[in-house]
Formats: sequence, C-alpha cells, structure tokens
Amino acid sequence: MRDNLKTAQELTDYAIANLELDPADVNYIRNRVLEILVRATEEGYTEETLNASLEDEVYAELSLRPSQVNAKFQALLAEDSKKATDWLYGYCVANRYVKKAVLDRNPRFEANGLIITINKAKPEFKDPKKAKQANSVDGGFCKCVICRENEGFGQRDKRNLRSVDLTLGGQKWFWQYSPYGYFHEHGIAVNCEHRPMYVDKGTFYRLMDFVDLFPHYFIGCNAPLQRIGGSVLAHDHYQGGGEILPMHKAGAAYTLSHPAFPDAIVEVVAWAGTVCRVISPSRETVAELSDIIRKAWVSYTNPKIGIIPVDEEGVHSAISPTVVKTSRGYEMSIILRSNITSPEFPDGVFHAHPEFHVIKKESIGLIEAQGLFILPGRLEEQLSLVEDAIVAGQRLDESLQDFQRIYDETLVFCSRAAMAGRPMTKETIHSCMQEELGSVCGRILDNTAVFKDKQQTVQFLTKLGCVLCR
Repeated sequence: MRDNLKTAQELTDYAIANLELDPADVNYIRNRVLEILVRATEEGYTEETLNASLEDEVYAELSLRPSQVNAKFQALLAEDSKKATDWLYGYCVANRYVKKAVLDRNPRFEANGLIITINKAKPEFKDPKKAKQANSVDGGFCKCVICRENEGFGQRDKRNLRSVDLTLGGQKWFWQYSPYGYFHEHGIAVNCEHRPMYVDKGTFYRLMDFVDLFPHYFIGCNAPLQRIGGSVLAHDHYQGGGEILPMHKAGAAYTLSHPAFPDAIVEVVAWAGTVCRVISPSRETVAELSDIIRKAWVSYTNPKIGIIPVDEEGVHSAISPTVVKTSRGYEMSIILRSNITSPEFPDGVFHAHPEFHVIKKESIGLIEAQGLFILPGRLEEQLSLVEDAIVAGQRLDESLQDFQRIYDETLVFCSRAAMAGRPMTKETIHSCMQEELGSVCGRILDNTAVFKDKQQTVQFLTKLGCVLCR
C-alpha cells in the first residue's frame, strides 16, 4: 500500500508539472489513481504489465477532461495555430496517448530519396480484408475505431485520448494525434458524421480549409478503395501532420497551363508514382482544376496498360489528394491510383509486385505514396540475419530463402562500397542494406504508377485542355 501511495503521489506531482492538473484537485486525483493502482496490485499486475495494460487508465485520471483540452486548444488557436498544435501534441505525449517513447525506438532512415521506417509497434496486415476487420468495431455506440465516441473507451485503450473541434467545409470535424504516428505530429482529421471515405470537389475545399488553419501542416485523403486506401474506409477522415514528405519536395518533370485557369500551373511531378500537382493562390481555381482531373481519371479507360475504371467487381480507379501551402499558394498533389487485379497480379496490378512482398505486402496508402514507407517489424531481425550472412560470407539459411533477391542485390551495393574504398564492416553492410531497402521501396512506387512514362501523364492532361509550357 505504501508503495502504491508513493507512486500515486509521484504521478499527481507529474500531472501538476506536465498535465496542468489544478492543485485544488490533487487529493481527489491522487485517490482515484491510488484506487487504480491498488486494484492492479490485487489482480497481480506487476510494474511492467501495469505500463502495458493500465497506463491509459491512470493517465486518463491525471489528464484534463476532453472539454478542458478542447477549450485550451481553441483559445490558443485564436492566437496562433502553431502554438495550438505544439501545445496539443506536447500534451498528448505527456499524457501518454502518443507513444513517443515507443515510436522513437522504430528504426528510421533516408535512402533513394525516400524515408524508410520499420514499425515495431503494430502488427503486419498482409490481407486487406483482415486489416479492415482489425480496425473496425461491430455494433455498439462506436461504429468504428475512429469515431469520436471512442474518446474515453477503455476497451480500445482510448481513456486518455483527447480530440479537438474543427470546421472543414462548413462541417463538424475533429482532430486527434495518432498514438503510433508514422511521422512528426501525425494526426487524423475525422468527420463527426460516420460516413464512408469518399473524394469529391468538396474534399479539395476541406483539405484547403485545414491548411488555412494549419499552414505548417500537410493534409491528405486516402483513396476510398481497398489495396490503395487506408485500413479504415468506413469513416471519412484525412491524415496529416508536421512533416513535409518526400513527394511534396519533388520537382516537376513537366509544367503545363490551362487557358481557363490563367492563375494556375499543373505539374507532372518527377516522382515514381503518377502525380499531377495543381498550384494556385486561388482556392476556387485549385478546387475546380483538381476536380476536372479527378473526374477524368475515375472514368479513364486504357485496357492496353491495364486501366479499367469499373467492371463486374466494382470501381477500381480513384485519387489520393494531398495539399501543402507554400509561397506559390496551395499545392494540391493528385495521386492517380488503381486497385485492379489480374491473374498475374492477384494482389493488385498497381500494387507492390510479388517479388517485393517479403519487404512490403500491405496496402500502399497515402503515406507510402508520398514517400514514407512503413515496413513490418519482423524485418529488423530478418534483415539483421541477412546482414550476418553477408558479413560471414555465407549463403542464406533455408529459413531466409525468401530474401535471396535482397541478399544478392545488397551484395551489389557492397561491391560498390568496396570499390569506393569503404571497409566491409558490419556498419558498411548495414548501410548497404539500407540502400537496398530504398531501392526496393522505389521500385514498389514504380509498381503503383498507373502511367509508367511521364509523357503519358502529359497526354492525359492535354486531353483536359492543359497546354505544355515551353
């Protein structure tokens, strides 16, 4: 009991210092936390299992109520939007909803112009149907895992979740940070109405509303289809945050104009995927021109290159729009996607091809399409064993035969490193493995490109009235 009391006091002291706990509430909160700790002790929890299973319950008691968090955020937002997001993100880290300590242990590096992370915190979902099932809630007052009704829901470890109000396109939305974010200040904007993911002209306006509020963030919308969209397609939401991803930094392979929109340019982005970027200081221009591209793509048919927008199995073509606000105005990148399958590619013609599934078989959604690859946690150990085999000059063990291509291609990078005078240490070989992963992920993006030649993208745009700039 004495140890529990000491812990409860330390936690309330922490809450005063970090979670804005009112000293007038200390006795009440300390006793609430003490009750949780005593119950955990009686049920046989250790310090380790307490952290894993009851942390959100303890920190929910220590945190401000949702209404208080929202009120503080709105007051800061009226002063300065970055001050508001800095405070909210810091608060969600401090109240342990954002698992920053876990995230910081995920390997992360840059290679081939991409950002690669190995996600040790979440399971791998190779089957999009299973991924969808794992991210849904059947019945009850929470229609799915991202509904706002989850706030405080203990069965999904949401007791310490805190969200804030947004208005996008005149609709009620809310913003929350992801507990296992893939990039800096990764969050989701969620429609308060539970309705399926969709993209229409209003989507472009809502995305621009968001960056008007938070010009230091990007925001994007997953394509509303399996294999090329997110894992939660049943509820309309966007993803964004405080890190500009590689695709947004990519230059233009070609620049076009449109006579009906003299205040805009359209870029064919120099990127492995197929991306058209609409740029203008005018919201109306960006929305109008982006929607022309959207409508043209979702009805585009070209069987010679495998593009069939709809068949007996359903709709196959969609876009993933994503926007940043820069000195040039709104930069709306429109990623053209197709989820069609074939006998040769049953997991998707424009998905990671089978030779790369040992590295990435999960859906290639909005974040990967922008150049940040989230690879499964199993790879940390598996690739380390491949590196060990290279260090020892041995062939791969039978259990690692699926990695033969990775092994062979890493040896090529090692040969180049040796020719450059680099000693073949484990550190050098690890660096060569990172180069190989960057190469593989680049080729996966090539797989997702619906137009394999940038000239095809130019031709697609010129049929919409765009004119190539000389």
